[in-house]
Amino acid sequence: MNIELVLQERSGNQCELCKNDTALSVYPIPPELEASDEKAVLLCATCREQIEQPELLDPNHWRCLNDSMWSQVPAVQVMAWRMLSRLREEVWARDLLDMLYLEDEVMAWAKQGHAQEQEPEEVTRDCNGAELQAGDNVTLIKDLDVKGAGFTAKRGTTVRNISLTANPEQIEGRVNGVRIVLLTCYLKKAN
Repeated sequence: MNIELVLQERSGNQCELCKNDTALSVYPIPPELEASDEKAVLLCATCREQIEQPELLDPNHWRCLNDSMWSQVPAVQVMAWRMLSRLREEVWARDLLDMLYLEDEVMAWAKQGHAQEQEPEEVTRDCNGAELQAGDNVTLIKDLDVKGAGFTAKRGTTVRNISLTANPEQIEGRVNGVRIVLLTCYLKKAN
């Protein structure tokens, strides 16, 4: 059977990402060069254009991923993950990406093609936009209640020798002898 017919049947003759039903075509998921029904998706012209030409990316169009990311089709899951990763600057896209669970082999496939795009590494910055590095010293700009430790970290407290976390909006450091996670929006780099 023709690959396009298989994908049309699988998708109900709609774009597998945004559910548009016009100008549909088979899109082999990179790095694949030849389409197979397991390694391709059926896309509308709008989705395909924005995938192939990132400078045309319209974040609002991709809110459709809120529904399509839950597809049981691995190829659709891969495309949803890749597009959400591209849109990581959008809060809603980061939230969806945090919710999306992919099996190990599907995640490896998603990252395989995504590595070609070379996304810039996220930088941890203080409240003034200064870049923070592991080992830096920072100062609290606000009194912070430390839940679970029973104390308040006072404004002006210096936190020495910080550690960076996977989340660029958080760091780890010792305050009053307790190692805690602090939000970077409440910190400024110490001189």
